[in-house]
Order: sequence, then C-alpha cells, then structure tokens
Amino acid sequence: MTSPKTVLITGTSSGIGLAAAVGAARAGWTAIATMRDTGKAEALLKAAAEAGVADRIQVKRLDVTDPAGITACLDEVVAEHGRLDALVNNAGAAQVGTIEQSSVDDVRAAMEVNFFGVVAVTRAALPHLRASKGRVITVSSVGGAVGQPFNEAYCAAKFAVEGFMQSLAPVAATVGVNVTVVEPGAVASEFVSNLGLDIPALLAAAGPYAPALEAYIGRTRESFSNAQTPAEAAAPIVEALTADRPAFRIQTSPWARDFVATTLADLDGSAVQTLTGAWVR
Repeated sequence: MTSPKTVLITGTSSGIGLAAAVGAARAGWTAIATMRDTGKAEALLKAAAEAGVADRIQVKRLDVTDPAGITACLDEVVAEHGRLDALVNNAGAAQVGTIEQSSVDDVRAAMEVNFFGVVAVTRAALPHLRASKGRVITVSSVGGAVGQPFNEAYCAAKFAVEGFMQSLAPVAATVGVNVTVVEPGAVASEFVSNLGLDIPALLAAAGPYAPALEAYIGRTRESFSNAQTPAEAAAPIVEALTADRPAFRIQTSPWARDFVATTLADLDGSAVQTLTGAWVR
C-alpha cells in the first residue's frame, strides 16, 4: 500500500485552519496541523477525535515569522513521513485601523504574518513539493481582491499574497507544482474575536474618523451575523487538495464570488469605491 499523502497546514488552532485539518484527514490525508502555540491544540484534537480521524492528525509547532523554525518543522515532517504533498498557508492576523492612527510598525507587523510568513513557508516547502509534484494552497480573503475600509494593512498584505501567488503559479507549474488561492468572505470563527478590540475605546480614540469607523463596525457586525461556518469555508480547500486541476482562484461562497467579481470587472475603480464608500457613511 502507498502511504497517505501529507499536507502541512498553518494556523490550525481554530477557524478555517482547524476545519481544513479535520477535513483533509477525513479525505484520507495525513494532516500536519501547525500552530504557533501548541497549548491551544485542544479544540483541534477534540474535533479530530469526534470525526474519527485523530490518528491522521499530527500537531506541530510552527511560527510563520520564524525562518529557522519553519525549516526545522519541514525537515522534521519529511524525515518522519518521507514526503510533503501539499502546503496550506492559512495562518494570519487581522489588523483594524487607518494609517493616520496606526503606526508603521503596526503595518509591518501585519505584513510580517500575512505576507512574509506565507512567502517564507512557501519558499521552504517548494523543494519538497517539487519532489512530490504537489500543490500550494493559500488562504487569502476577499480582502485580497477588494480593498476595505479600516483594513488597509490587512488588505495590503492579502493583495501582496495574491500578486505573489499569481506570479509564482506559472513558474511553479513548470516543475509540476500547482498554486491556488482561496478567498473566503466573512467566516464565523475566532479570527475577529481574537483581535481583542475594545470598540468603545477605539471609537473614542478615532477623532475625525469616528463616524466612519462606527458605520464600518456596524456594517461588519451585520455581515458576520450571516457568515459561513469554518467547515463551509474549509470545504473548497479540501476540494483543491484532491482535484486533478484546481483553479488558481477559488471563492468559498456565492457572495464571495459576486464580491470579488466587482473588482475583477472594475477597470477604473469606480465600482469598488462606490461599494465600499457606502460602508463608512
């Protein structure tokens, strides 16, 4: 018998990453579920046990901002399993604010996790994926296609991820590696709650931006009340793992497809400005 294919997934302590790890294991993969703090693995391990796939999920520590740790983790995976067939870049961190009131260090921190972390893990994984003719699947966001108010740093990082992957895809294909980006919309997960935002304090400090921020927060709360579940958002990731020829860009819901379509057809930028401008008025 051939050994199960192996996928390494970043950011699996909650949300889409957790659901993707369980979904991949249910599809027959060995899922290397990584997270920065393995002390937060309880929810994943419980979900894996309930799904009957605990034996196909292995938790490892991986901080996507630690180059030495990335290399060590990948070397360990290949030494233990003999192969790496896929990488799912999922780890990320939100950042809410506008540039006049955020520091450049805040922006750099968002780019470090959401963009440079993806670059670093992908770079380290590619030699192994070339050997297996594998694939890179990166969880972007509809915010990687449509810039959104008070998400300047986050969307900048996701735009950078999509440009990086779109440029990498044809080159990687020449050595047998498929590249895909997955664009979720609102997902009911801990990603937003993990921000730990004190909304009243944020509004009090917003100065001239307070009315716009209040409108944005109201709209965002409404959108998350109709959010996808993490399992729904993770399902296209699992499909991309197993499809013969997955598309380069995959949205996780009809709403996400319609939203991304706005920018792809918006040659002069006016449609997106009209759409998102309504969010802050």
